[in-house]
Amino acid sequence: MRRILALAAPTTLLAAVQAGGQLFETWLAARQGTAALAGWAVVLPFALLMQMMSAGAMGGGVASAVARALGARRPEEAAALVLHAVLIAVAAGLLFAIALAGFPRAVLGLVGGATAAEAAAGYSIWLFGLGAVPAWLANTLASVLRGGGRHAVAARVMLVTSLAYPPLAWLLAEPLGMGLAGAGLAYALAMLAATIGQGVVVLRGGAGFQPTFRVPIQGALFWRILSVGLVASLLASVANLTTILVTARIRDYGPEAVAAYGVSARLEFLMIPLAFGVGSALTALVGRAVGAGDWAEARRIAWTGALLALAVTGPAGLLVAIFPGAVAGAFASDPAVVALATQALAIIGPALPGFGMGMAFYFAAMGAGRMRWPAAAGLARIAIAVGGGWLLERSLGLEGQFIAVALGVTAYGLLAAAAVRPGVWPGKG
Repeated sequence: MRRILALAAPTTLLAAVQAGGQLFETWLAARQGTAALAGWAVVLPFALLMQMMSAGAMGGGVASAVARALGARRPEEAAALVLHAVLIAVAAGLLFAIALAGFPRAVLGLVGGATAAEAAAGYSIWLFGLGAVPAWLANTLASVLRGGGRHAVAARVMLVTSLAYPPLAWLLAEPLGMGLAGAGLAYALAMLAATIGQGVVVLRGGAGFQPTFRVPIQGALFWRILSVGLVASLLASVANLTTILVTARIRDYGPEAVAAYGVSARLEFLMIPLAFGVGSALTALVGRAVGAGDWAEARRIAWTGALLALAVTGPAGLLVAIFPGAVAGAFASDPAVVALATQALAIIGPALPGFGMGMAFYFAAMGAGRMRWPAAAGLARIAIAVGGGWLLERSLGLEGQFIAVALGVTAYGLLAAAAVRPGVWPGKG
């Protein structure tokens, strides 16, 4: 517990600040009107996907590869991994930029309809066109630091930029008149600053080793990262595809329903940064234990961290479940949006703490390199939320869709927890 807390504390503080920034962003989008809030809700799953893939999924692959190399006493491998991680980050960032800054109306229109897509276009162009590659680079370099056990160092730069984001977003959106697009520009500028800061720290040996860039490109080193990162990225895609598909179904109920589900989805995904503080520590500690061949220790670390994550995410989830109307009213002013968001939060809120615990097991699984059960958990979530939602909506309307989302989240947490046992994670005990 002490080792987990020592590594988790700085990242948890960062996650809390980032979560506050995300809630501020929801409030700022709502101030621009219902159409803007609907547009923001359509961009939300793509923005979350980029964050989850760069920091948690592929970032977890980077942290896991570095931690296992150091745990096996191969610092030269860890040094060479940095170049390969940076190349992956640039390629992935360009994919996001081309799709969502190059064709925002076409892509977003498929999810939320033409009105929401038009409201979101400027926001998407700034956020992904200028911010996608820097976001990937900043989070990848932070993952290198976390893999080296330097969680406090990794959190320091991101903390400064995360604190700067809310006032900058407000300044660009309202006093300077950019509206929702201003929030996208503010995010991009924050990520540019974070990339520069993290790059300086890594180049100076902040991860505990000096990165090596004059090395031949090696498929084996790419695979050290991608064997975990690709599966984790697929799971992140499934998680956000769930939100995208549910949003696409809800759009038939109008922009108010899309906006309301956007509020609910943001609070659902709020569990991820809260769990990430503990999860990033689990990826590094489990990776070190597995690198040293101690699977029993890896399982103890995973369960201890998951219970700690439950303690972190539990109060937030219970607050949403007990006071759904007050929470919904804090992020929307349109009475129709507030009413629908209240209904969604009352149903989904009780499932959120278990989702946070499941996310902790997911990060631990990345450290262990055991991703089959988390993959099954992600597939179960989308099958229940989308397939079950289609069945329940036919008899219960929107309420049925919200019930299916809650059941999918619950299934995810249970299956992720079921994986961490001797039969799946090898070793005695």
